[in-house]
Formats: sequence, C-alpha cells, structure tokens
Amino acid sequence: MSESSASEQADSGRTIIIQNHTRGSWLPWLLVLGLLFALGISFMLHLVQLGSAIDVTQDEPAEKFLSGDESSSHKIARVALDFTIRPPFTERFMQTLQRVLDDDQVEGVLLVIDSPGGLVSDSHRIYDKLREINQKKPVYVAMRGICASGGYYIAMGAGPEGRIFAEPTTWTGSIGVIIPRYDVSGLANQYGVRSDSIVTGPFKDSLNPLKELTPPERELWQAIADEALDRFVRVIDEGRAMLDEAAVRKLATGQVFTADQALAHQMVDEIGYDEDALKSLKSKIGQANVKVVEYRFTPTLAESLLGASARTPHVDPLSKILESQTPRAMYLFGWESGVSGSR
Repeated sequence: MSESSASEQADSGRTIIIQNHTRGSWLPWLLVLGLLFALGISFMLHLVQLGSAIDVTQDEPAEKFLSGDESSSHKIARVALDFTIRPPFTERFMQTLQRVLDDDQVEGVLLVIDSPGGLVSDSHRIYDKLREINQKKPVYVAMRGICASGGYYIAMGAGPEGRIFAEPTTWTGSIGVIIPRYDVSGLANQYGVRSDSIVTGPFKDSLNPLKELTPPERELWQAIADEALDRFVRVIDEGRAMLDEAAVRKLATGQVFTADQALAHQMVDEIGYDEDALKSLKSKIGQANVKVVEYRFTPTLAESLLGASARTPHVDPLSKILESQTPRAMYLFGWESGVSGSR
C-alpha cells in the first residue's frame, strides 16, 4: 500500500484511508498573490502618471523662504533642476522660471542641476528661458552629482557672465546626441515576424525596429543628429567665453568628465558646493543681506503618497514597445531606459 493512500483495517471492519497533501497545493495561492501584487504596482504607477499630469495644471509655484534676511527686499531665487528633462517636468520648471523672471525683487538666480539630460527640444526651451533671465539678472550654476548632456546644455543658459560650480564628485559633459532605437529584426526573422507597414514615402517607416536601417535611412537620421550636435556646440561656444568652437568640438565625443577634468578643460569655473556658488552670487549682485527663496508647487496626490518616487517618469513596458518607432533626439547621458534623476 503506497504512502499517499495508506489504509488501515480497523477492528470494527471500517477502512480508514489516510492521504498526504500534495506539495503543490500552495501554488494557486502564490499565483493569486503574485497577480494581486502586480495589479497593485500597476495601480501605483498609473497614480504617479495621473499625478504628473495634474502637475502642469497648477497656476504657479509658491515662494518658500530658505535662508538669509527674511525681511530683506533683495532676493536670490534658488531653482533646482533635478529630473530627466522631459514632460511633464519641463512645463512645471518653465513656470518656475517665468515666476523668477517676473519677480522684480529677485536680483540673482542660483540654478542647481542634478540631471542626466533629456529631450533636445525641452533642453533648448529651458536654456532659452534662462538666457532671457540672465539679460536682467545674473544666473550662477551649482552642479551636483550629475550634470550631463542636456543638463550641461542648460547650464550654458547662465551665459558667459555667469559662473559654474561643480562639486568634487560631479560628472558632467557627455556632449552629444542620441536617437534611441531598437533593432529586433534578427529576433523577428527567427520567429517569422516581419514588418508590413503601409507607408506613403520611403522614410516614413525608417525607424521600424523590425527591420535594419538602410544606408539612406541611416544617413538621414545621422544628419538630424549632427545638426542637433552643431546647435549644442554653438550653445557652449556662446556660453563659455574661454572656449572656442574648435575646442568644444574636441570635447564633444559624448565623454563624461569628472569635476577636475571639466575644470582643466574650462568647462566649469570652480570646484565647490551650493553655498560656494551662493556666496559668489551674493558678491556679484553686491548684496550681503539677501533673502534666499525657492519656488515650489503644491504636492500632487501622487507625490504626497509616494514622495520622491513620484518624480520618476512613469514607465510602462507596453508603452515603451509601442513608442519604440517614435524618433526622439536626446541630449542624454546613457541609454534612455536606464536613466534616473540623479546619480
């Protein structure tokens, strides 16, 4: 008689059957728990996305006192760019910069950057607004952990009159352009999947990940990337008085530089922290007793519930696949799917 169906004959003539439980009895419950966990994560991610969408509907950021003489009418605005440069964060940041520009009591701006970069278009919008600001009030930059690619592009908004400080452990540079693209044509061929798009021109489907780029297609997109790089080079040439175009192009290899390397290449002015940049800015505007303020939006529901994680762009794997054909020129340090707000 087997162990799983062992039986004993009782004196009364009844047969008692003893059965062992199978080891797999918990598997359905584990699957249910796993499904509930996945649904919970999905719900929280969509809550973050909803909260991010609500962000841009707020009217304007509120002023918050940070340090200095709170009664002073002379203000320095501390503005933090600590995100991957892309919607919806760009709109919120642009509103903050407009508030700084419109406030006549703000006599200087301390721009604190901790970003790996982001979209070409968004980086240029922020840079352009900073250039508008520095025509009226000085802009100084304090780089934190990482100020690369689009982050460095935006730092040039301080103009040749501004000063750029980098922390001793800052990574900066990464001057260049990337147009992310997946090529899964080999995998598609292996499983009999092929592209069968209906197009109206030879380049309409050029970034389709199910096929290899043809030489004309690669030439087309390389020209677009090169044009964006040329703009990047011009921006640095205009923003750094001690660098000319030839010097900038030698640096524009996509390489990331340490703070000491950046200083040696004259990409930054000093090694120092936020407080060093602030002290220098106070000297620039000639006001020892100033009120340092920053501008903050009211936290959204998602930010209140999730805290800092709500600032991370919503990542939906399905959306990433569906968007893989959407061309995005990026001033970005590293690969799109692997970036975060800071190092």
